[in-house]
Amino acid sequence: MGRPLPLTGVTVVDLGQIYNGPYCTFMLAMAGARVIKIEAKGGEHLRRRSVVGGAALPFAMLNSNKTFATLNLKSERGRELLRAMVSRSDVLVENFAPAAMERLGLGYEALSQVNPRLVYGAGSGYGRTGPNRSYPAMDLTVQAMAGIMSVTGFPDRPPVKAGPALCDFFGGTHLYAGIMTALFERERTGRGRLVEVAMQEAVYASLASNLGLHYGSEGQASERTGNRHGGLAESPYNVYPTQDGHIAIICVGETHWASLLRAMKREDLLGDPRYANLRSRVEHMDDIDELVAHFTSAHSKQGLFDLLMSHRVPCAPVRRIGEVVNDAHMHERGALEWVDHPMYGRVCLMRSPLRFEGSDRLPIKPSGELGRDNEEVYRQWLGLSAGQVQKLRDEEVI
Repeated sequence: MGRPLPLTGVTVVDLGQIYNGPYCTFMLAMAGARVIKIEAKGGEHLRRRSVVGGAALPFAMLNSNKTFATLNLKSERGRELLRAMVSRSDVLVENFAPAAMERLGLGYEALSQVNPRLVYGAGSGYGRTGPNRSYPAMDLTVQAMAGIMSVTGFPDRPPVKAGPALCDFFGGTHLYAGIMTALFERERTGRGRLVEVAMQEAVYASLASNLGLHYGSEGQASERTGNRHGGLAESPYNVYPTQDGHIAIICVGETHWASLLRAMKREDLLGDPRYANLRSRVEHMDDIDELVAHFTSAHSKQGLFDLLMSHRVPCAPVRRIGEVVNDAHMHERGALEWVDHPMYGRVCLMRSPLRFEGSDRLPIKPSGELGRDNEEVYRQWLGLSAGQVQKLRDEEVI
């Protein structure tokens, strides 16, 4: 047996929904915490999407290794039970609209009176303060507000959203970091605290290249650069055609550029003043893209990748989702695993990207039915009798 995982013994009350909160608590669970997922009647929003074909997979991905219980927080008895949970927990995570928990009498100030050691993690679109705090926040709307859409796509076409749900997952990742920082502090002081993460703020740093272009051009350059570098500060940097698809190529520095020219058998261009350094290559970006595309279009995607890898040129074939799901590298590392899910059939599920050397990886425990673990939570953990639990059902508290 390896060392215990870092969060063994930590208990988390998970009120998260959709992607933001559930991804944070998924990482907590995979780090060894006991995560008790609390859902209202009908289940959280992501579970409800499972009626649409394929939409069940995200719920399964984000809710492995959690305990599932139901609770009606709109009832006084439900709120009493949540306080009882908090009294014996370390962390509470929620990503409701700001002030929603306060309206229920379950905000941080109230719950910290129940448990001063509680670390309360709150995710939202725009934060708990400021003029935009009450704006409805979904990944799409935050992408629009945060500038992600304005820099995605090609300059002669309308803005488009980034394919992945960047804002939700950036927010969830930062929320995990904030909670862990607060738990570290609590070990020193004995007191918990409120930690909040706004999705807009979490994603802002990813605009670094685009911000560089904006400032460098005094706002005059096109914001959308297609597949070119967001700051138009690297060349070659693009997606190029092959006989059977596309390949992404980037050259950072003179070594990569020289290696690419050797792979192309164009060593004659090594002394060409148009391509002598990064500045001149950026100035001749169109010429370089045409030169590289002419070369790549004569090769198959895999054959070209193998050739460029032999020359240590940074590149990658543009792969489809089906190829990524079956990535032999990720499966060999245990990052992905095929699981026979009791509700959704055979699906490919992920583990946390965080790895803790010396600790055994947790086996994946698939997500379960709504309220699957009510008996475990209310009888074994909170110590209610069978009659009391049945009364909660009768009164639709659970």
